[in-house]
Parts: sequence; structure tokens; C-alpha cells
Amino acid sequence: MEKKLHNTYSKEDSKAFRVGFLVSVILLIAGGFFIHSQQQFDQVDNGKYYTVYARFGRTDGLLAGDLVRLSGVDVGRVIKAELDDNFNAILTLELKDNIKIPDDSSASIVSSGLMGSKYIEIDVGSSEDYIEPGGEFDYTQDAIVLEELLDRIVGIGKANRNKNNNNQGENNE
Repeated sequence: MEKKLHNTYSKEDSKAFRVGFLVSVILLIAGGFFIHSQQQFDQVDNGKYYTVYARFGRTDGLLAGDLVRLSGVDVGRVIKAELDDNFNAILTLELKDNIKIPDDSSASIVSSGLMGSKYIEIDVGSSEDYIEPGGEFDYTQDAIVLEELLDRIVGIGKANRNKNNNNQGENNE
């Protein structure tokens, strides 16, 4: 008497397999997109870069490899972060050689969305002179920490509520 063994899966096993397969496909697509976007960045007109520096009080979440953008267009990347003697962050930025930045421009650390990655946005000045290779931005704006921003908003709301409550109490007297 020979008994046949059937490889059948329960509904839970089958569902887990489908979910795992779907997650794997999504990760492969995301990885392919990331690699493609990195290759697109690396393909520039002449492939040459120059280095400039930006000094910030805090960089919260900005890492080496993050992008530098000008008017929303990728023009470089952060290649190094270190501290100076006053514990300020000095970021080394690598910019495409064909991008000339006026010396009165500013560099800000911004986030792409509420929980998005950070990058440096360059706000172009109007000077006729440019930041030389090895030069430094004179004007920078530190990263805004989401928790601090929310605390400020809540604090303003509480202050306004207390002010309104005090004004109503005075009007009732």
C-alpha cells in the first residue's frame, strides 16, 4: 500500500508566499530604479567636478552621497562631512564643472517631503563673481528638525489659546 504525499499549502502559507514574492519584486524594482538614477547622475557633459565647502551648525540626517540641487536640478553631491574646531559641520560638496555658482549664493539643508531624504538646495545669488574651486559658501541655513518645528507650532497654538482664554475672562468681568 503506497501512500501518495501531496505538497499542498494552507491558505495562510499561500498568502504568505504571494506577499513575500510581491515584496521581493518591489524591492528589485526599487533597487533597479536607484541604480538607474545613480547612473543618470554620473553621466554628465564632461564628467568633471570641482569641490566647494559649506559650513553648517547642524546637518541632521544629511549624509555623504546625498544630492546637491539648484532649482530642483541635481548639480552635485556631498562627498564628505567633518567637524571644525567649533563643532560646526563642514561639508565637502562636489559640483559639476559646468555649473558656476555666484559667490553670494546660499546653501540650505532641506528635506524632500515630511519624512523624505535630505539634500542641499543652492539658492543662487546675483553676484558677477563665482565661488572658486576650493571656496566656501558665505551663507548657509541649517537643517530644520521636524520635532523642533512641531514643538514650536504646538507652543504657538498653546500661547494663542491661553491668550484667547485670558481675553475672554477679561471680557466677562
